Amino acid sequence: MTAHRIFSWSPSALVFDCDGTLMDTERHWQEARTITFRLFGLTPPAGFADRAKGVHYVECGALMAQETGKPDLADELADTLLSTFTGLVEEDPVTMPGAAALVRLAARHRPLAVASNCPRATVESCLDRAGLLGCFQHVVVAGEEVRPKPEPDVYRAAARLCGVPPEEALAVEDSLTGMESARRAGLRVIGIGTRPPDPDGERADLWVTSLADPELLSWARSRLGP
Repeated sequence: MTAHRIFSWSPSALVFDCDGTLMDTERHWQEARTITFRLFGLTPPAGFADRAKGVHYVECGALMAQETGKPDLADELADTLLSTFTGLVEEDPVTMPGAAALVRLAARHRPLAVASNCPRATVESCLDRAGLLGCFQHVVVAGEEVRPKPEPDVYRAAARLCGVPPEEALAVEDSLTGMESARRAGLRVIGIGTRPPDPDGERADLWVTSLADPELLSWARSRLGP
């Protein structure tokens, strides 16, 4: 997969992840995990933040319980993690660099959706406070009938709601978990961050350091509209 698959192409719809892609909330998740571990008197295992990135909060609670040898605490850890995160993000909602400009440009010309592992209320509250919620026709979150990332369900549903086949939609993601979800659903993928070594680097067609990347914005203006 190469950048050519993005820069030579015009998507019919765009689907954005929320945490770490549109909203600068990964730092809130990290702080919430740290606080939750501390509240339960547990020590975070080495490298846990990397393993938890992009993981649904219920699965993250289970992972926290498993890796600290406290399997019976999985539900309590997950509930505490979510409530702690919600409080932190409500105090300090911040968009990621370039996210608002790209979303507003794309929304004038294409249907947009959000595909997230977070609860709907959290996603919609974050986007509303950032002034971006109205740009999105659909918000798809993991639930009873929609499996969380890395399963393809949220991206597959988002493309369907936008009225386009998955192969005509573009996913924008910051986590390898989310990129895997989008790739399995059949979308082309822009990855945000430093491209990791293969095979992880192959999960995205194009890697950019941020959504403020000049080449990305030039592509958006030429392929999506001014």
